[in-house]
Formats: sequence, C-alpha cells, structure tokens
Amino acid sequence: MHIEPTTATDWLRTAATAARDASSALGRMPAEARNAALHEAAAALRRNEPNIVAANTTDIAAFDAAGGTAAFRDRLLLTPARVEAMARGLEDIAALPDPLARTLADWTRPNGLRIRRIAAPIGVIGMIYESRPNVGADAAGLCLKSGNAVILRGGSDSFHSARAIHAALGEGLAEAGVPPAAVQIPPATDRSFVAAMLAAAGLIDLIIPRGGKSLVTRVQAEARVPVLAHAEGLCHTYIHAAADPAMARTVLANAKMRRPGICGATETLLIDAAVAPTLLPLLVADLSALGCDFRADSRARAICPDLPAATEADFSTEWLGPTLSIAVVDGVDAAVAHIRRFGSEHTEAIVTEDPAAAENFLRGIESAVAMWNASTQFCDGGEFGFGAEIGIATGRIHARGPVGLEQLTTFRYLVTGTGQVRP
Repeated sequence: MHIEPTTATDWLRTAATAARDASSALGRMPAEARNAALHEAAAALRRNEPNIVAANTTDIAAFDAAGGTAAFRDRLLLTPARVEAMARGLEDIAALPDPLARTLADWTRPNGLRIRRIAAPIGVIGMIYESRPNVGADAAGLCLKSGNAVILRGGSDSFHSARAIHAALGEGLAEAGVPPAAVQIPPATDRSFVAAMLAAAGLIDLIIPRGGKSLVTRVQAEARVPVLAHAEGLCHTYIHAAADPAMARTVLANAKMRRPGICGATETLLIDAAVAPTLLPLLVADLSALGCDFRADSRARAICPDLPAATEADFSTEWLGPTLSIAVVDGVDAAVAHIRRFGSEHTEAIVTEDPAAAENFLRGIESAVAMWNASTQFCDGGEFGFGAEIGIATGRIHARGPVGLEQLTTFRYLVTGTGQVRP
C-alpha cells in the first residue's frame, strides 16, 4: 500500500513527539523500574512465541516466493529457539549495570565550583534495519535500559515478524507501566516512512542504519539527523607464517561458515606466502566440505589451480554468503596494506603464534575491531558482554565496534556552587 509522504511525515511527527515524552519518563525512572520492564518484555516474547513464529512464517513464504538467497533467508528466519534467545537477550541487558548511574568525571575548580560530567540518554533513536527481525528486540532492550525511546523501521521482508515482536514488547511494557511510545514502528512498509525519519531534525536525535551498503549509503546521503554509521562488513582473516595450522583451520572455518550472512563473517582470507603451499590446500578442502566457494588471486591459483580467478572487484565485495576471496601476501605489512585498500574498517583477525607479528598487525590496521587468534564472528555485542547490540559502528565519531548501552548515552554537566558569581 502506498502512503503519501505527508501522511508518513504526520505520523512521524506524532510518533517522535510521544517518543520524546517517553524518553523523558524513562530517564527519570530508577534502574529497577527499567529492569522490571525488560523482564516483563522478555516474558511477553515467550508468551507470544507462537504468534511471532507464525508471523515469521508469512514473511518466509513471501521471501521464498521471491527467490531470496539461503544466507538472507537465515537472517530472516525466526524459530522458537531464536525467540527464546531474544527473550534471554532482554534479561541479559537487565542484568547489566545502569548506564545512567555513572559519574564520568568529577572535579572542583579553584573558585570552589564542583563540576560533574554524568551519563545521560541521547533521547529519541531512529533505527532503520533490514532482514533480521530480532534486531528490533535487541534495539528496544538497549534503548529502554539506557533511557532512550526508539522508532524501529525494519525491512519490508520482515514486516509481519516485526509487528508481532513489537506487539509482544508493547504488552510487556504496559505490564511494567512504561509508556508505549517508548518503542514504536511505522504502520506500513512504505519507504516514505524512511524518508520522514531521515528528515526529522529536531524530532529524532540519532539515526542508526543497520543493513546493506545501499541502505547505509542512502541514509548518509539523505539524513538531516546525525547518523551512527554501520558500513559493510568486509572482514579479513590473515593467517601468518607462524600460525598454528590446526588453529588456523578451525578459526577460518568458523569465521567464514558459522553464519556466512552476518556482517562479522570473514569475506577475505589473506595467507602468508611462506605457509600457503602446504596450508592453503587444507583450508580450501575444509571450507569446500562446508559448502563454500572461492575467488582467488593468481598466487593462490598457482597452488590450487582449480580455484576460480578473482577480480579486483571481488576483494571489495561483502559476499554475505558462502563465498571467500583469497589472496597470498608477503608478511604482515602486505596484509595490512591489502586491508587498508579493500577493507571497510569493520573487523580483522590475525592467526599467529608470534606476539611481535600480532602486535604489528593489530597496530597497523585501523578497523573498529581487531582480533588475534579468534574468529571474526566474535564481533558481536553479546559476545563482548554488552547483552546485545544495536549495530556495529565503523565511523570515527562517538562509537566504534559493537554499540551497546554505554554507546547509547551522551553526557551532561552538573555544576554545584556556594554562591559564586563570575567577575
């Protein structure tokens, strides 16, 4: 159904005004009340699991009819176990320390003025995301705990799932006495709602896009609201000459094939020329057995002639599926140079038993997350102990890496005097 832009704008104005009031109420609530709301929301997700899974079945049927890919289908799919994981995620968030009860700095000036910098909510968050309906629950939980209201606009392919999740969350928040405007979704899939959110300067305080490159590019180009950007996840795993071969095989298989459609999945293997002749055939065999295919540079194909040739564009591609680009490099500096040329500053990993090589690599790259002897798929708010994440920030301002509770706060100053006046 087509929605007139004026209608979407009117809805957004009403929704954001109510969200502002809800955020103000959340910010004044004690942590215990916000935590209780998260537990009620988790319970409501569990009660409504059959409704959520049924709604998701409708979305999956439409996706299958349209001929979507297996990797994106996995992102869209909800099962009882995944609904339970959403509920546990809200409870995990509730168990975390209150991000609003933090004094970030405290000092006294020579004139006796005491100045405190304290954590505060950002206000109204606009979240635009694609495919993964569980993102809505994670984002709602993080925003509620950090005193923010959120307007969630999911992808059209997950519309029925998002509505069912939102209904369950609303049920739980009502039980806890939290204003329903704390978590809202547009009433339709029309793109005019996205345009309205991007133009909502003064109504929405921060836009967070979470999805493919085209979505993020559009948001950055059109937004009149500050954006916490999530660039594509063009992640690399570099296997150094001093890597333990067994570890390298295990880590790479997980980094690529555990869930190849997520942003933390490795898209390019860089392997040191010193070990490539013996190790690369084993890595290719491991991944082939898991259903992976490849794009390889000329040096890799000299070792494994059956590998398809890679183009330069392949090394700039976030596959989001079971395809891996492969390049043979001469040492750490060459690996770093490749990553700087083709990467998206998301997550990179080195596998090595040489601490000096690892330190050189970790210092050389500029990505938001750098790992040593671990799968790139650990780039995740839950794995970082954040309870959940609202996205992975790859920009240079405010937040980088998994965005959790602390990154959803700003700060303000409280100044206490004893009657001082300025000369």
